[in-house]
Amino acid sequence: MTLILPHFSAIASKYDAVLCDVWGVVHNGVNSFPDACDALTKARNAGAKVVFITNAPRPHDVVARQSASLGVPRETHDAIVSSGDVTRALIGERPGQSVFHMGPTRDIEIFTGLDLKFAPLESADYVVCSGLDDDDRETPDDYRTRLEGMLARKVFMICGNPDVVVERGDKMVYCAGAVADLYASMGGQVVYAGKPYRPIYDMALAKAEASAGRKIALDRVLAIGDSIRTDFAGARDFGVDFLFVTSGIHAEELGGRERPDINMLTAKFAAAGATPAAVMRELVW
Repeated sequence: MTLILPHFSAIASKYDAVLCDVWGVVHNGVNSFPDACDALTKARNAGAKVVFITNAPRPHDVVARQSASLGVPRETHDAIVSSGDVTRALIGERPGQSVFHMGPTRDIEIFTGLDLKFAPLESADYVVCSGLDDDDRETPDDYRTRLEGMLARKVFMICGNPDVVVERGDKMVYCAGAVADLYASMGGQVVYAGKPYRPIYDMALAKAEASAGRKIALDRVLAIGDSIRTDFAGARDFGVDFLFVTSGIHAEELGGRERPDINMLTAKFAAAGATPAAVMRELVW
């Protein structure tokens, strides 16, 4: 039986580091969640190091500005690690190669300061996909023709955001992961930068340890998120406890934001092959 924890304070003292997802836990892309911000601030005040770990396809400093603009207080976190940071590291491993950016112009800062050259899709050595050009209207299938052309040339893709969908206000929009998954299903070669893959967790834990000034054992680390596919899988594979927030992207599948169905929740975990350390409807101290 899966039980829903009413207060984060009941377990917070067990952890020296909290690796917290942003979209769906701290804000929804339009508004911040005051209770979640309060809970993270109190966890820090109690001694935990909080690192935001996000699949946003932008550098951490850009994520910081966006979070602040949505009302997320600086006191909520010690550091930020993004899939944009991992993407930049992957780009750095391909010097001299030309790149095509597939995604909205708002993500262009992912390339700031990097030594690279851009090229049209028809001639680029590889593609960095940070999302859909117009995620309010497009679906991954709108990219099929372009992906077929890439596949014919065996073009490599870096996926700058492994999320398939994300909340924007009360709407779900497709992310780069949906396009990358389609390309991979067609036979294309894709490397995913971000959760659930280990490099972003290594970066996040390193930042927590740098802030603490010491090593932190994995059994003293908690990851928080709202996605089974990325957050839960990443925490499980990294070997840390996981707190699942039900009011995020799986809310409707679980019977609604206000009162998730326990049987549906249990079935989700059974399909994932694991059970999280704790479950909350939303993050509240």
